[in-house]
Amino acid sequence: MTETVRLTTAQALVRFLAAQYSERDGREQRLVPGVWGIFGHGNVAGIGQALLQAATTGEADLPYYLARNEQGMVHASVAYAKMRDRLATFACTASTGPGSTNMITGAALATTNRLPVLLLPSDMFATRAADPVLQQLEDTRGGDVTVNDTFRAVSKYFDRVQRPEQLIPAALAAMRVLTDPVETGAVTLALPQDVQAEAYDWPVSFFRRRVWHVGRPVPEPAAIERAARLLRGARRPLIVAGGGAVYSGAETALRAFAEATGIPVADTHAGKGAVPWDHPRSVGGIGSTGSYAANELAREADLVLGIGTRYSDFTTASHTVFADPDLTFVNLNVARLDAVKHSAEPLVADARLGIQALAGALADWEVDQEYRDRTRQLISRTREIENSCFTVGHSPLPAQTEILGALNQVLGDRDVVINAAGSMPGDLQQLWRARDPKAYHVEYAYSCMGYEVAAGVGAKMADPTREVVVLVGDGSYLMMAQEIVTMISEGLKVIVVLVQNHGFASIGALSESLGSQRFGTKYRYRDGGSGLLDGEVLPVDLAANASSLGADVLHATSVEEFRSAMEKAKAATRTTVVHVETDLYGPNPPGHGWWDVPVSQTSALESTRSAYETYAARKQAQHHYL
Repeated sequence: MTETVRLTTAQALVRFLAAQYSERDGREQRLVPGVWGIFGHGNVAGIGQALLQAATTGEADLPYYLARNEQGMVHASVAYAKMRDRLATFACTASTGPGSTNMITGAALATTNRLPVLLLPSDMFATRAADPVLQQLEDTRGGDVTVNDTFRAVSKYFDRVQRPEQLIPAALAAMRVLTDPVETGAVTLALPQDVQAEAYDWPVSFFRRRVWHVGRPVPEPAAIERAARLLRGARRPLIVAGGGAVYSGAETALRAFAEATGIPVADTHAGKGAVPWDHPRSVGGIGSTGSYAANELAREADLVLGIGTRYSDFTTASHTVFADPDLTFVNLNVARLDAVKHSAEPLVADARLGIQALAGALADWEVDQEYRDRTRQLISRTREIENSCFTVGHSPLPAQTEILGALNQVLGDRDVVINAAGSMPGDLQQLWRARDPKAYHVEYAYSCMGYEVAAGVGAKMADPTREVVVLVGDGSYLMMAQEIVTMISEGLKVIVVLVQNHGFASIGALSESLGSQRFGTKYRYRDGGSGLLDGEVLPVDLAANASSLGADVLHATSVEEFRSAMEKAKAATRTTVVHVETDLYGPNPPGHGWWDVPVSQTSALESTRSAYETYAARKQAQHHYL
């Protein structure tokens, strides 16, 4: 007879999650080390009671962490998973209605970045005994539709647990997807509030310790042979290293491969640091905001070896940076979706094993000396460009690039810099000097404003031994700074570099280049004469706001003051915000790539008509890779 234990659905889920582990290369770790949440009527008596019971009785080790915004707790979980190479993540519980739908942006970010997170949105009564209840959507198309159905579009797996016993297959399926490097992303289990509290006799075996083995798919020998043949025939090959190179732990293998073959390595945002910035084969970021060296080599390349990259439009500069009409792609990726992009010769495998197999197949081959010399010359010119950006001497306010230069100097190799949106990701991709694959934490698949501060919480929890520096502009800060309170409550020491320029620097510059005259991109009073938001600067004191949330605050008005403030922040033991103002209008790093943002084909504005002429000309270089 099967041994059972009587628990509510929520109690069973808590006990189940506490027993899940992941394993890769012989190393086991907790798959779900805790639960983030904000309680409301939809989960306080279900998941909330179960977590309390677990904590007070010791029946399950699943700590609860209180967030200040539901989107923020998803961001924190995603950042944790990113730091842990997708081998661990958190669960997030929210109440019905707005509490749950607040998580949707975080879910989209997780799935777009292919990072695991378990979402537990509360749902309406399965019994429908009291329809319509508070916060319930009444849909004339069907009685089973709730606001949580919006999670379907942004989740890699979605299920609604309408009866207690449905949790068993749903929970097992959730773990399968969370630990699959190809399928991973947001996993959503919608939990009706009455089902959370409903009791059931659960088989005890459901709660046994489970280890989910994350394998390394081995490359097919024939695929290695085909890829090696193409590489041997290339004269100007280029490697593009993406996030897969980092998540698979392929850094050492990639460096050795680049050294042995002489192939230069460019990186995406997710791949930066896989090869240290000062390695002789490292040529920096590639694409729309890429470095001079990487983009010049991309334009000349006759073969591109993509390793763990999904080839976003920023990586390809909207299909313009790879210019050779006879260009060949070889894509090494664990996901076939990415391996076959751009009519590539696919090599579907784990990045580390794939690189090692290619190295063996190319043991007696390397690029010629002329190509090595060309790479060295381009790197030298790139360093000159970077240094000029760091030392521009702009006044009266410093340029943002000068602040990044100072930050580069004061941070150590293992210190983590976090960013996501605005003008800083572009500056960082071209200028940041990462020597460690976890030191550069820029979320640029979804590029979500508001990610940064919350991500600082998750990154610090994932590796407390590292200094974590949140680099955030005033636009992102205003969207979501609440998790500074969480840093304080959890005793986490994080440095927040708050760069204030009173507007949207990135979109402002983009608007100007597209003929839209920076319309609506500055934080200003509405002007009584023009009726536009171009009056005096708003008297917003973000430093005072950060102080009110519990952080220590340091002010800097120059590059030297900023450098000094950062040294104090590093020596501090509490979360510290370093506030510095920069010039909204730059100067920015020189552009070496293009980004396709359509311009109005007809307009009454001369600025827009002129911008369209430029756009149409740049569009001519865009093509499919066939």
